[in-house]
Amino acid sequence: MASPARTAAFPVTLADIEAAARRIEGQVVRTPTYRSRNLSELTGAEVWVKLENLQVVAAYKERGALNKLLLMDEATRKRGVIAASAGNHAQAVAYHGSRLGVPVTIVMARPTPTVKVAQTERHGARVILHGELLDEAFAEAQRLEEAEGLTFVHPFDEPDIIAGQGTVALELLEDAPELDTLIVPIGGGGLISGIATAAKALRPDIEVIGVQAKLYPWMYCARTGAQLPSAGDTIAEGIAVKKPGVLTPRIIAETVDDILLVDEDEIEHAVAMFLQLDKTVAEGAGAAGLAAMLAHPDRFRGRKVGLVLTGGNIDPRLLATVILRDLFRTGRMSRLRIQLQDRPGALYSVVRLFERHGVNIIDIVHQRVFTSLPAKDAFIDVDCEARDAGQLAALVEDIKAAGFELHPVEIR
Repeated sequence: MASPARTAAFPVTLADIEAAARRIEGQVVRTPTYRSRNLSELTGAEVWVKLENLQVVAAYKERGALNKLLLMDEATRKRGVIAASAGNHAQAVAYHGSRLGVPVTIVMARPTPTVKVAQTERHGARVILHGELLDEAFAEAQRLEEAEGLTFVHPFDEPDIIAGQGTVALELLEDAPELDTLIVPIGGGGLISGIATAAKALRPDIEVIGVQAKLYPWMYCARTGAQLPSAGDTIAEGIAVKKPGVLTPRIIAETVDDILLVDEDEIEHAVAMFLQLDKTVAEGAGAAGLAAMLAHPDRFRGRKVGLVLTGGNIDPRLLATVILRDLFRTGRMSRLRIQLQDRPGALYSVVRLFERHGVNIIDIVHQRVFTSLPAKDAFIDVDCEARDAGQLAALVEDIKAAGFELHPVEIR
């Protein structure tokens, strides 16, 4: 299918995306695409993953940022650029701005993960923290653009940015031409606009599915008429966009076949599965596509699915928390609150049950004072690790059979 001509509805064409690919070639990583045997077995689909977390700044955002910078004239570059970003766009502009000798200012929301702030500064950018949400940082960047005579590099609602992001699709379909479905996260919509434009031009029959965090469902609401708020503290801060742009909603409406929402626990589980099964790090937004497959298994079973792992910039402490929480949710770890008499031998009588079932004790907290139990009683919180949920369930039944009152401590 030939690329449509550029119009108001389609400000980016396949020709623009192909030109961007030639322009940025050799200056960004041509990331690998691999068939994931483990994720295929997990989902019942044939899953191919494009590893954009292997870019220098660990995210696909390099593509659009570099394309935009390369299209600027020398005078514009010399004056400098400014951007607002949750982190990945910031790093991309900072990194390639430094390479090209362009002064870069980045405005970030205050809650932006420390790792993203530090990495952006490491690339030589001036970083300003402002506001609690990306939208507030965005407004401040626009103010500084005018006040300081800088050029604003939009994170998504800009044809040159969209064209650069669309180069992901060219590589993905070259590496895995048999794909019948692409699943792409939606924040501001720049990535999916570029990917869908290229994919539909090359393969009109391919299905393009967008995924949004349930806390930030602006495009899902636009399509379905649902009235849902856009607010909350999501692990997928890279797609936590409250207000859409002007260009991307039009492109998405014409090229994207469906949009799915995923909950926070589903995104966390997908992050954990990427790490545990495929030994690769995905940030929350980067795992949204897999989260959709896990949340809607019947929707994708038997399909040949391409996932874009859009980025791997996740704070190490947050990643550790996500992994531990997932182990708790899947029954491999648990915290058991056990009531017992405060007398010699009581703790041993409980601990030996753990030994009998081969369940490892990680930590014990013994509480006598801060409790409403009788003075001769106490409770212990036992953090433990099991082989699987079945092994843990057998232990719980044995503890109850021994006469102890037990209450598992659950997380959402």
